[in-house]
Amino acid sequence: MNKEIVARSIVVLLIIIAIAIPFGGRWLFSNNQANVIELHARMPENGGWSLETLYGQVGQPIHLRITSDDVVHGFAIGRSELPTTDILPGEFIETTLSFDRPGRYTFYCNRWCGPNHWRMRGTIEISGEGEPIPTDPQPLFLQLGIDLDSPHNTETIPTETASAERGARFASLLPAYAVDRDTYLSTSPSRFWSRLREEPALSHLSDQNLWDTIAWIWQQQTSPENLAAGQNLYAANCAACHGETGKGDGVIVRDLPLWDPGNHNSETKPHQVTGEGFVRPSDFSDPNYLLGASPALIEGKIIRGGMGTGMPYWGPIFTTQQIENLVSYLYSFAWNSSPLDQ
Repeated sequence: MNKEIVARSIVVLLIIIAIAIPFGGRWLFSNNQANVIELHARMPENGGWSLETLYGQVGQPIHLRITSDDVVHGFAIGRSELPTTDILPGEFIETTLSFDRPGRYTFYCNRWCGPNHWRMRGTIEISGEGEPIPTDPQPLFLQLGIDLDSPHNTETIPTETASAERGARFASLLPAYAVDRDTYLSTSPSRFWSRLREEPALSHLSDQNLWDTIAWIWQQQTSPENLAAGQNLYAANCAACHGETGKGDGVIVRDLPLWDPGNHNSETKPHQVTGEGFVRPSDFSDPNYLLGASPALIEGKIIRGGMGTGMPYWGPIFTTQQIENLVSYLYSFAWNSSPLDQ
């Protein structure tokens, strides 16, 4: 009799377990789904990110389930070593984020999805205990009072490709300020050339000799590794608009008008009034453009963006070192040389 009772009890227990498993699974799935944030990526014309702000706590994972409602997008966190994620139309990608410091982080689309691509930015607000993410110091262009929108064309340019290798021959003749970091950051190559032209110890050098010397000075402010890093950043984030060779003919902007900052006619330049228009970038390979711009000015344009031209703001995306690498690489277009051969 006892054996029969035990057998019946086992059967009842098995039936209960069989019934409980599906309901338990549904409960666990439902509970887990409650902690997952579903995020949809759409071209800005179609609404952009479905959520502009995400919230989380220090040390607590944020589970994301991301999909695209139209074209291929990307998901990345600015100033972060976290891997980027490609987002394909109609497919869900799951990823988990975790932050060990409170503060505001930026997430963005890192795949060029159209002219309004730069608008695909969102924020992640992380609260909790711990040292907050550091606040950036005031950018150098603000410290120096540089007007990023004023023309900065050069009055003189090299008559041939400037060569850092040739310029190295005259390094011993240079005054101390010529290799000073602060002088480099705040002075355009054109202005630097004018200062050196006034130095008695360099009076016997030709104009081209001085340009070669300027190219050498600029080379000393970076390294082959940093130039290569800047080149990779440019290819991934800038070439779609600025073009592979810096001519402002990237695939995204080829049919757009060229920006003329000296033209203030609102009828021909509505973007200057509304901020909603787009123009083709300037030609970096034209030495009249970049050789009149200091590193601080170019850094400022990268940080702030183009203010109505369609140029994205990269301040919350790139680290300080990445911006420095990018600035160094951009000058290779002005020297009309390979960045690693300067």
